[in-house]
Amino acid sequence: MKVLVLGSTGYIGSAVTRRLTADGHTVVPFLKHGTAVAPEPGLDARFGDLQDPASLSAAVTGDIDAVVNIATPTGDEAVDAAAVEALTAPLRGTGRAFVYTSGIWVLGATGDRAVDEDAPVDAIDIVSYRPRIEQQVLDAARDDVCTSVIRPGIAYGHGGGIPGMMLAWAKEWGGGRYVGTPGTRWPMVHVDDLAALYALVLAKADPGTLWHGVGFESVGTPALAAAADFANGGVGRAEPWPVVEVAEAVGLQFAEALALDQTVSGSRAARVLGWQPVQAHPTTDLTAGSYV
Repeated sequence: MKVLVLGSTGYIGSAVTRRLTADGHTVVPFLKHGTAVAPEPGLDARFGDLQDPASLSAAVTGDIDAVVNIATPTGDEAVDAAAVEALTAPLRGTGRAFVYTSGIWVLGATGDRAVDEDAPVDAIDIVSYRPRIEQQVLDAARDDVCTSVIRPGIAYGHGGGIPGMMLAWAKEWGGGRYVGTPGTRWPMVHVDDLAALYALVLAKADPGTLWHGVGFESVGTPALAAAADFANGGVGRAEPWPVVEVAEAVGLQFAEALALDQTVSGSRAARVLGWQPVQAHPTTDLTAGSYV
């Protein structure tokens, strides 16, 4: 397929681009006007802006078989809703695919039971309007657009993502730090396994479907902090960092998200699509993998 990818130069987007290219697809990056990242000579690329709906619709030409939106949301619901409408409008009535990236924070705190895609949403402030965008995407399936929503867990691998930020904390403070309580857990996924899920969703998913991109249902944040300390040459120290103090560094909404305790299942994708996460556990990757 020829796949238009928004957010292709980002952390997750880069991994998805690598995977789709390896699978034989042609990736067409959608780049912001004036971007510092220039496409390779001869590479087909489209230019525009998430806040310019006309540029989005113009990018979805007839030769585009699928659109994958991994771009960071703007934080403005009206803008993001208009962007989804602009991207899906050229696809209506064609059966072509549109994949939207959301996230597991829309579920809120889940407790000990691993929740699946049927669980009600209870979105925290940082993603407060995201469930409505999800529904907008899924509803487009009624107009013959093969829509899917993917909710990635906390992505890791290749030295990046939030675990990379935890490693930076360990270097700054001389020991591992985590946000929240000793019982805080994150659903996680290696970015390469997540990219494999995107490829499977494009190839196999039915219209109007929702998928959790979670390889490990619940990973304790104290264990991640200790692993970050090990990666920094320490002995595995892990200390809590109060949300109020973290908020001063990264903002209150993000601090609250980092303190969110969740257990989320990705088994539906494994059962229905044959998705098989194969990468190492995040603590292993931190202590003996890409973060060392």
